[in-house]
Amino acid sequence: MTYATYVLYTALLAAGVTAYAPLAVARRLTRGVPLNLRARFGYGGQDGRGPRGWVHAVSVGEAIAAAPLVEGLHQTYPSLPLVVTTVTPTGARVVTERFAGLASHRYFPLDFPGAVRRTLAAIDPAFFICMETELWPNALRALAARGVPTMIANGRLSDRSFRRYRLVRSALRGVLADVRVFAMRSDEDARRIIALGAPAERVVVTGNLKNDAPADPAGVADLWRRLLGLSRDQRVWIAGSTHGGEEEAALAAHAAAAAEHPGLALILAPRHPERVDEVLSLIAARGLRAVRRSALPVGRAAGAIIVVDTVGELAQMYAVADVVFVGGSLVPLGGHNVLEPALRRKPVLMGPHTDNFREAAGLLTASGGALVVHDAASLGFELRRLLADPGLAAQRGEAGFESLAAQHGAVRQTLELVARFLAPESLARSGDAGR
Repeated sequence: MTYATYVLYTALLAAGVTAYAPLAVARRLTRGVPLNLRARFGYGGQDGRGPRGWVHAVSVGEAIAAAPLVEGLHQTYPSLPLVVTTVTPTGARVVTERFAGLASHRYFPLDFPGAVRRTLAAIDPAFFICMETELWPNALRALAARGVPTMIANGRLSDRSFRRYRLVRSALRGVLADVRVFAMRSDEDARRIIALGAPAERVVVTGNLKNDAPADPAGVADLWRRLLGLSRDQRVWIAGSTHGGEEEAALAAHAAAAAEHPGLALILAPRHPERVDEVLSLIAARGLRAVRRSALPVGRAAGAIIVVDTVGELAQMYAVADVVFVGGSLVPLGGHNVLEPALRRKPVLMGPHTDNFREAAGLLTASGGALVVHDAASLGFELRRLLADPGLAAQRGEAGFESLAAQHGAVRQTLELVARFLAPESLARSGDAGR
């Protein structure tokens, strides 16, 4: 990108923020979501404490996916402080809770030169790793100007993102030139980033970091049954990361399944916690009882649907499920993390819209570990079928797990790329000494 192009981009960004800001502010204030404007403009934080390794994870999903990478960086470079940035408050909560003792948190700046400059001064990054494929021209340009090596990790390009980026491919080539190495999830993601202008010699296929999620601690299923007020032998299914329209389908499926399996429990986890009140109203309108996860383990009436109003707990909750439905897939939003239940050997139900997890969804479907449903009726049918045949459910869960286990190794490969392209030799020597 030329200097004039950067100026034009910044002006368009400012115009977009100005136009969208009133709606965004009103929406967030209505839902009780903090704005964090001071932090997003790069103010506050810790200056002058030496360089840090910087990992950026937009929100909850990316922060959870980054966990094994952050842990690996901490073990490999124990003398290097780490900071993880997010955009959303829910992502910030996951970072502060999960990475305590490993990394500090800071909000990622809005992509204005001043905000970026202040953030870089506060972090003083030794390197920058961006989870998935977020391309912020001013941030990448400023990092390159400071000589900070950068990486796209767990990189992916959805159909929608690829179409949009192709519209500005000529300008994007200069932005991509500021990235030292692209660690992409799949061959298709690698082909797409090269088509947008990334130098082919900098593009490596590492697989999906989410395949390498650490195993749950022993006894986690029993622990969550106690925390959720569930009896030891109670049948449970989970509808996770749901959006508007999917809760209705889950409730209809639950009503049909509960008629055949008395005592069946439903755990309903909306993707966005600020929608919990909306979901509770929906349940009440059907004449059903509900309880917030935060109110448990006490106070759950018999048959009450558990609505998850907490952040960062859903993945481990999957351990108690007999069957899992993963949302964002019955509605055209690209789907959410099907790996979390599959890695816990759970049979997965999902809608047809799984572009965000195309490779994983394909593996699971081919192995029989996941089934595609298209509406409330088919969701209810497959749910009842799996509940009626625990052997079939276990077989499908095991098949899905085995198909993913064969894909492990993304964390190791990503750390090798960090050592090769990002980390100064002095850090590598201190890391060797610390192991």
